[in-house]
Formats: sequence, C-alpha cells, structure tokens
Amino acid sequence: MSVPLVGWSLCKALRQVADVHIVTQVRNRDAFLRAGLLENVDFTAIDSEAVARPLWKIGSLLRMGEGKGWTTLQAFAALSYPYFEHLVWQSFGKDIKAGRYDVVHRVTPLSPTIPSPLARRCARAGTPFVLGPLNGGVPWPKGFDSERRREREVLSYVRSLYKLAPGRSSTLANSAAIIVGSRHTESEIPLRFREKCIYLPENAIDTNWASSPKPPLSVPLRGCFIGRMVPYKGPDILLEAAMPLLLAGRLRLDMIGDGPLLSGLKNLVIRNGASDAVTFHGWMAHADVRTVASQCTLFAFPSIREFGGGAVMEAMALGLAPLIVDYAGPGEIVTDETGIKVPIGTRREIVERFRSELERLAENPDLASTIGLNARDRVRSHFTWDRKARQILQVYDWVLGRSTKPDDLLPAMQHATD
Repeated sequence: MSVPLVGWSLCKALRQVADVHIVTQVRNRDAFLRAGLLENVDFTAIDSEAVARPLWKIGSLLRMGEGKGWTTLQAFAALSYPYFEHLVWQSFGKDIKAGRYDVVHRVTPLSPTIPSPLARRCARAGTPFVLGPLNGGVPWPKGFDSERRREREVLSYVRSLYKLAPGRSSTLANSAAIIVGSRHTESEIPLRFREKCIYLPENAIDTNWASSPKPPLSVPLRGCFIGRMVPYKGPDILLEAAMPLLLAGRLRLDMIGDGPLLSGLKNLVIRNGASDAVTFHGWMAHADVRTVASQCTLFAFPSIREFGGGAVMEAMALGLAPLIVDYAGPGEIVTDETGIKVPIGTRREIVERFRSELERLAENPDLASTIGLNARDRVRSHFTWDRKARQILQVYDWVLGRSTKPDDLLPAMQHATD
C-alpha cells in the first residue's frame, strides 16, 4: 500500500470521528476535488513545487532505474520537506498560535528519517503535535546483498546516519505522541522518547474491500502473488519453490504485478514447461486484483524486506491464507492462527521452507481454507480504517489531557478470537 494511499485513507477515516482540515501538497489537489472535498474548507493544497519538483527529478535520475533506488529517491524528497512545512506554517501558524486547532498531526511522510520543523513551533504555541505512523528502514537481511545491489539501494548502507540529522532530536522531543508502525521503528526511537511511543501498524483496509463467500475449494490448490516484480519481493523465490508442484499439477499460481523481473520470470516458467500452471496478469486495476485474488485460497508472498505489509492485509481480508517470511511488517500482522510464517534465512533456506509449506497445503487444502477464514476475521476485527481512526482518536484524547495514555493499540501477537 503506497504512502499517499495510507495518508489519504487515514485522513478520510479521521474525518468521520473528528473535525479535520487536511493539508496536502498541491499535486494532490485534483484528486481531493474529484473525491468531493472543498478546497479551503475541507483541505488546503500547499504549492512547494518550486523546491520539490527539481529535487524529485534529481532523485529520479540518481535512483538508476524505475522502481529502484527507493532510499535515494526518498533522501532527495526529504530535502524539500522542510520547505513544505515552512509554507504550512505561513498559512496556519497564526491559527495554531491562537489555539484554533486542538491537535496538529503529521500523518505523512511515514519515513522516520524526515524531521518536522512544525513540531517545535507547535510545542511553543502550546498545541500538541502528533507524529506518525512512522515506519521504514527495515535492515536488509544477511545473505541478500545481491538483491540490495539489484535494487540500487546504495544509500541503505549508510541509512543509520539519519539519526545524526539536524532536527531529529527536536522533532521527537517536541512531539506529544509518536505513533510507530512497526517494532523495528520503535527500537530506533531513543529511550528517552520511548514513553511517547504508541504501536499501531499503519496499514488497514476499507470496509468495502472484503471477501464475498469463498468459491468451493478447487484442485489443484490455487495461490497468488501480488506485488511489484522486483528482487526483494521474491517472485522468483516463489516460482523456484513452487516449480515441482506446478509441474505435477498440484498448484496453480496467479502472478499479479509488473516490474523489471517480469520478463525473466515468464522465461523461467516457459523453460521449465510450467506455462499452463502460471498466469502472469501484469499490472491490474485495484478492483481487478480483488476479482482474481478472490478466486484463490493462498497468498504466497516471500518478500524479504516489507515495511508494512499492505498487500498481505488485503489478501487476508479476502479470506486468503498468507504464506509469508517472518520478518518485519508481515510477521507482525500474521499470527500462527491466521497464516504461515517461514523463518528468515538465506535464499536457499527460504526456497526450501516455502516449498515444504506449499507441499503441506497442497496435500490439505482445507487447512489453507481454515487459515484464510481466520485471517479474514482478524483483519475485519483489527485492521479497518474506521477502527484505526477511533484508535488514533484515543491518542488525541491522551495528548489533550482527557484520558490516560492508551496501551499499544494493537498488540503484535493478538488474534481475532482474543
């Protein structure tokens, strides 16, 4: 789930529980108008393009390929963010100092590497500043340096230097609450600020994104992969693990997504004679993804570096059993009752572990169906945008002194039947 979509979905949900005025970058203006929001009433569009556009272009050139070098692109985007907040303060500073807003909440950017000059200004004005959800920067697991290089993640080797960046300590010190989207992000917050942290994964689902009654179980087992066809998402790992089952007619796969690996993946399937068992759909509209995924029983997703796991959450909402690598975001969303978590390891170990689980599920498709129903219940109970908005409202009440600090709003290992 993209950062803009997280920001939009959360702000839209918050509008249902609070009087919210959204401040966004001007490039989002037309999308807000199409959604029926009134400019200068429901939202304000800030034009920071004079600085943002050239820095984005430089970052795009240095990322060395579409869909690669995400850390590099974000680093250059971050350089323009203080200017955006400067313009925000110019527009809203007087009203904030006058107490016309109870809370200022920076929802995006999600990256914990980007400081916020507004935090200090709001603190001086006596207006609580809420930061987050923050997430990102999950370390590359050992043994995947080749994948890191293929992703052009050069800056990821020195990413930890962001902790020395000017403004970081000030941002954390002047934030009344820090919402962390993962346990890794929480671990990067200095201990002296940890009491301000509240754990809440940033992703959720719209209540309209839900499963219709599941189709009857089919033989062979049908699974899907949804995501960009890039090295760290592991579509090649999945195909290698699944190949014996595909050739034996015990598994069918729908591969949904586009990216630089797509051509090679298609050739791999053709060379192995598995074309009848694998369908490559390429990029699909969101509604079409739902249509294809709803016909599956399994979501097989061997990504080795996933911050939030939005695709995992959406698959669970459709009643698919998630088969994932137990590392970072997906490992915090999925419980033992609602999915199958394969330990992180080398590429060879992940291939072998995925193959073993695929064998087990192909032998017992009823197990996948049961897990999928548990997964759907968990997401519906804990991961809707409406629920998340109500949880964040608890944070607002806390920073305003109306209630005590809420506990972690979603314990990582809680499951739907708790």
